[in-house]
Amino acid sequence: MSTRTPDTTAGMTVSARPVRGARFLTDVATVTTRELKPVWREPASVLFAMVQPLVFLALFSPLLPKTADGGSALQWFVPGIIAMTCLMGASFTGANLLEEMQTGSHERQLVSPLGRSALLVGRALKEVVPMLMQTAVILVVVTPFSFELHLPGVLVSLGVLALFSVGVGALSFALALAAKGADWMFWTVQQTVLFPVLLLAGVLLPIDGAPRWLQVASDLNPMTYVVEAVRALFAGTFPVETVAAGYAGAAVVAALGLVVGVRAMRRSS
Repeated sequence: MSTRTPDTTAGMTVSARPVRGARFLTDVATVTTRELKPVWREPASVLFAMVQPLVFLALFSPLLPKTADGGSALQWFVPGIIAMTCLMGASFTGANLLEEMQTGSHERQLVSPLGRSALLVGRALKEVVPMLMQTAVILVVVTPFSFELHLPGVLVSLGVLALFSVGVGALSFALALAAKGADWMFWTVQQTVLFPVLLLAGVLLPIDGAPRWLQVASDLNPMTYVVEAVRALFAGTFPVETVAAGYAGAAVVAALGLVVGVRAMRRSS
């Protein structure tokens, strides 16, 4: 008996792990596909969400001075605008969950065979697709206007932005779950957090000449490192420390968002 028990237990453990992992991935794929259907049916909705970033580009760009080496300021400004679009788009996604909770759709999903963790992860992963579409549109718009496109750097930066989108999207869903029945709470917290994070990241203005306390606050903002990495990569350079810091900042946001979001989803009723 002493020899059979360990063998049986080990066999169950080894055979069960792949099944759970495969089921989780299948559930995530199902949720992600479901969440993307409205995007495929109405791709113009992604463009409408870009009105504000495009207005920023149109109104701020003529006011920007040339860089120290005489280059176009768009090379500095556009990566920040893309990071801003990424942050704003992902932070609004919890609003969709608020609507689903009002219609009862969310409750029906909770009693479905889909795992609750997969419900959150699938929703968060969906945020990557609109981010890619919006980045492509912005690059198409600005490239004819003295913006030099460095495709390898852009492709590497998409990894940073994708991680960041997943994290912010997951945090937005967690906020929506916490604000269930009180939509005003979601919008109040979202707006209160959104703009300080945006401005402290140096998206619109550089933080270099700011007071010390503002620079410390900027250093504590993970988006600061995301923006710096994206700017370096969009310029066609690959500084290891800056890119690694950007990935680390995005990974921290993604890990925090998924942990908080999954916990909120498991407690959801």
